[in-house]
Amino acid sequence: MNGSIVTEFVFLDFSGSRSALLFLLILVLTCYTIVLLGNLLIMVTVWTDAKLFHCPMYFFLANLSLLDVSLGSVAAPKLLTDLLNGGGTISYAGCMTQILTFHLFAAVEMFLLTVMAYDRYVAICHPLRYATIMDRQRCSSLLILSWTGGIIHGIFQTVVTTKLPFCTSNVLDNFFCDITQVMKLSCSDVHVSEILLVFSDSVIITPCFLTLLVSYVTILVTLCGRFGKGGRKGLSTCGSHLMVVFLFYGPIVFVYMKPSSNNQVDKMAAVFYMVVTPALNPLIYTLRNQEMKGAMGKLKSKCKHFLLPQWE
Repeated sequence: MNGSIVTEFVFLDFSGSRSALLFLLILVLTCYTIVLLGNLLIMVTVWTDAKLFHCPMYFFLANLSLLDVSLGSVAAPKLLTDLLNGGGTISYAGCMTQILTFHLFAAVEMFLLTVMAYDRYVAICHPLRYATIMDRQRCSSLLILSWTGGIIHGIFQTVVTTKLPFCTSNVLDNFFCDITQVMKLSCSDVHVSEILLVFSDSVIITPCFLTLLVSYVTILVTLCGRFGKGGRKGLSTCGSHLMVVFLFYGPIVFVYMKPSSNNQVDKMAAVFYMVVTPALNPLIYTLRNQEMKGAMGKLKSKCKHFLLPQWE
């Protein structure tokens, strides 16, 4: 059978009491608001501060904030609507769009976190050559490569999924179109498709993970010999990066690598990595970073001067 007969997919509700669902609604709404406002604040702060804008670390941080807004917006608005309505559906085209955007933005973020680890490695282990190695052209090239890899990955995952026929059940026990659950609904043999998708994921995850591991192990070994102010500052910066990496990889590994499956637990883990983590990233980078806090203070003063002029 060629093509898809299913025209829409049905999302199953979160199970739980009314108060639990209300708590989830408030949690998602709060986190999504922080995702939008917090990451927007970081982007505006970096883009309006010449010193930060020309620093590779903050250049990548602003782009990470853009990715967090994009990734957080893949499912959060739809989830909020469905929680208010007590359930929801999504069209076939909308489902494929969610699969495309989620894998695209997640892959780009994975690449970008790896690039940020490499940036910190160069800054700490080769400080005298840092400005030469991480010039604006190199930074822009790394960013373009990250987006190119993410776009290719997202398109590949989506094309493989669209080739599958869906002609039986259309019920997804999730709040978004998770590709593993969508494939289970196909009325054809998905063995080859699963191999292709696993291969695609491995091409990204394996080199990114190894690069992250080597970079941070080398950084930590280097910092062990530095107990001065510079060493403490480098350790604090790397600590923020490691927290973000753990928050990004942890829930994804939990959902896709564990042997047993509990749909309710998987749903909450998905809420965490799609909504909560993008909300935590701006807090981690701003609360632990004196330069960001100083730049935000200057931005606040500029806004006050612009909005509340002093009348003589």
